[in-house]
Amino acid sequence: MRLSSQQHDILTFIESCLDQQGRPPTQLEICAAFGFKQNATASYHLRALEVAGHIERAAGKSRGIRLLKRGSQLSTQAETVRLPILGRVAAGLPMGAAVDLDSDEARWLDLNCFSPRPDYLLRVVGESMRDEGILDGDLVAVKRAMDAGSGEIVVVRIDGEITIKRLQRLPDRLRLLPRNPDFAPIDVPPDADFAIEGIYCGLLRPGA
Repeated sequence: MRLSSQQHDILTFIESCLDQQGRPPTQLEICAAFGFKQNATASYHLRALEVAGHIERAAGKSRGIRLLKRGSQLSTQAETVRLPILGRVAAGLPMGAAVDLDSDEARWLDLNCFSPRPDYLLRVVGESMRDEGILDGDLVAVKRAMDAGSGEIVVVRIDGEITIKRLQRLPDRLRLLPRNPDFAPIDVPPDADFAIEGIYCGLLRPGA
């Protein structure tokens, strides 16, 4: 069975998670990395990888993906890019922005592991996105964007401070959702100085 381009990218993402974090991604993490709105979309592509003999899945386990055949066995060439680390982003309550646009700190990334294509990195401080697999000290890859759909993980600026959350669009307001029950959602006041800065594309875990 021939894989689609997106299925090959998902296979590469699974490999990257195993190489960098020592564990496979959950379906939620795959949805977040590729902008899927529903778990069923990730499940469809994982089933295709399973039928093609690249992975095996254990029923009932959130991280039950086992790699059988690496995507490197397919004829594809890694595309790498050097992205700057522009500062910190709060995964907790919004914190004072500490973005250094002149920073010389950067990392090389394999773009096959990220979707959409990121523009820069931010270092995470806090644990509010823990259940999304985004932990304190991680480097999140971000694509610059001024808008995002409901359900996407976004980096936002609210009253001069920066945070990363899942965006929820309600009929009368925007809500920023953490992925840790110890943290409360943030309702964006109508008069807030609010802007979407970018869309989450994936992460690096230093030292993993």
